Amino acid sequence: MSTSETPRPYRSELRRQQAAETRRRVVEAAAETFARHGYQATTFEKIAKRAGVSVVTVQKLGTKPALLQAAVEITAFGVEGETDLFATDVGRALLQIHDPDTFAQFLGSAMLAINAPSAGVWMAVGVGAHGSAELRELQATMLRLIRGQVEHVLDHVARRGWLRQDVPFDDLVEASCVITSIDAYVRFVERDGRSPAQYTAFVTRTIRETILAA
Repeated sequence: MSTSETPRPYRSELRRQQAAETRRRVVEAAAETFARHGYQATTFEKIAKRAGVSVVTVQKLGTKPALLQAAVEITAFGVEGETDLFATDVGRALLQIHDPDTFAQFLGSAMLAINAPSAGVWMAVGVGAHGSAELRELQATMLRLIRGQVEHVLDHVARRGWLRQDVPFDDLVEASCVITSIDAYVRFVERDGRSPAQYTAFVTRTIRETILAA
């Protein structure tokens, strides 16, 4: 009789769950560290200390740029990777809306929920991009992905008949990207000192008046 033991399925599943939990903890720690210290001053050691794991564990999970990208994705959408917005909780809720006024109100609240937690780490991307070609490429890639998500949402809005018709679609996409951007949130709330409620009202009103049909 063989003395070797075949790994049991539940053990493999447990290891996968533990690995996923460790990665999530490290990425969340990376997001907090990048937001607090910036890209250049963030080290694997600082991330490891905040996550409560070894430096080797952090290094095995990716390079600094890769961890920065994951940190932006986690803080903004709660998941890593290129994700269809309509596959997220926010997107599923958006699909249940049946009138343009409610859509604008929902978008105002949604952008606060997305931009507030991700602002610090996104600013780390922007500052770091000034001195790193790799981060400039990462920033450009993420901006393209964001634009694609905005275009996807406006396609849905157009199919509902809520989108204004007197402005080219691409112009409406660009305007929406500006209105809902993290940079606009940072300027409005963190630099100008406006309240989160005022920011939500600003996005709601501007989307309703600029993007949607009368």
